[in-house]
Amino acid sequence: MHCGRFTPLFSRRDMLFRCANGFGAVALAALLHEEAKAQQRSANPLAARQQPHYRARARSVIFLYMDGGPSQVDTFDPKPRLEREHGLPPRFRVEPTQFNNNGLTMKSTWRFHRYGQSGIPVSDLFPHTAQCVDDLAIVRSVVSNFSEHTNANYFLHSGHGQQGRPSMGAWVTYGLGSECQDLPAFVVLDSGQIPPGGLDCFGAGFLPAAFQGSLFRPGAEPVADLQPGSNANSLRARMNLIRRLDQGNLARTGGNDQLEAAIANFELAARMQTAVPDLMNLSGETRATRELYGLDDPVMQVYGERCLIARRLIERGVRFVEVLCPHTGGDRWDQHSNLYTGHMNNARATDKPVAGLLKDLKARGLLDETLVIWGGEFGRTPMAQGADGRDHNPYGFTMWLAGGGAKGGTIYGATDEYGYHVVENKVEMHDLHATMLHLLGMEHTRLTYRFGGRDMRLTDVHGEVVHGILA
Repeated sequence: MHCGRFTPLFSRRDMLFRCANGFGAVALAALLHEEAKAQQRSANPLAARQQPHYRARARSVIFLYMDGGPSQVDTFDPKPRLEREHGLPPRFRVEPTQFNNNGLTMKSTWRFHRYGQSGIPVSDLFPHTAQCVDDLAIVRSVVSNFSEHTNANYFLHSGHGQQGRPSMGAWVTYGLGSECQDLPAFVVLDSGQIPPGGLDCFGAGFLPAAFQGSLFRPGAEPVADLQPGSNANSLRARMNLIRRLDQGNLARTGGNDQLEAAIANFELAARMQTAVPDLMNLSGETRATRELYGLDDPVMQVYGERCLIARRLIERGVRFVEVLCPHTGGDRWDQHSNLYTGHMNNARATDKPVAGLLKDLKARGLLDETLVIWGGEFGRTPMAQGADGRDHNPYGFTMWLAGGGAKGGTIYGATDEYGYHVVENKVEMHDLHATMLHLLGMEHTRLTYRFGGRDMRLTDVHGEVVHGILA
């Protein structure tokens, strides 16, 4: 075929025929690339990943979980009107409560004083944390959808009031992986009390099992079967054999989340046998550090050690650490009676260690990249339950954030004159989760996992970043 002086070497049909394999090779290369990435992630699901969405302010999270629900009007949200109307029948609308045993309006037993350059008021329950108030973004307008502990705990931890959903620690490690290969990416430090809802509060839900929280208990053996039980050469040979057998099993059966998670956990467990004893050995800490965390005071020793270990975990690259409440002889922060003694005991056990953690992180240059969150699943009522307790209040309570891009010396939101209902800048639990992910560099609407025919996320179909508490 001729066209002027140009003579083609082959026709269009010949060209398509000859290039067909090339088009297929391009598609195959793309598929193999995706498969290689999937295999790489499957081989090490906790490998650190690039920031998925934008520059992060924080690299890790420490959640100081105040199990049971501290009273906002006795801690960080003073209400003078309670003093004026103490002992009177409530002059406000009383919501249904957990036990509906509502008494008279009750003032706070503790005085509030202003601290720091910000002049933020903090109650006498927390004289040590008060010294760090210029580092705190205090949110006085948090609400929950649940007034019962178990459902509220699930909601706080997973954004859903029923068990079976991934916890926020699992979502964070799923999105970012870990910078430490010798320790779990998500660690829960048991101080003596597992919250209502149990270990499902820290579960991976429908995410791959490798992302669930690992519980470290107090005592000489924080993790079961920590001792190798054989010499290093024998252990290494055994682990190599197990690895070869596991790889052969995977080659025959294909991808299997439970099997892959088990393999990853066995390999991590072997590395933990060396890493965990070093982590938990506090003998090398200075006298000043021991004093900072209150380690030599029996009242605060357990929680002080937990907070110090949280710092050491963060230093080693662990992504998410949750510190549970210590056992102080009462029912956590859940004082339906004898509020003074119960709250005082919990504050004595946790106040100085919390302040020590904040000061230590700041001195080491870690606070800027570590987001610390303090709070419980709900607050407490402004009227008494019986004579000297407070019932559950999900309609307005306080949590605070520090470091990791949070705006220190800030009060955000407000409750009414009784500290009962939010009246300004309501913060839903989904908003708190969206803000945490934002500070970690993740857009909460884009951190998803396909399950049940839809793209699931920590914030479900809700959540807005609380820009008013960002530095």
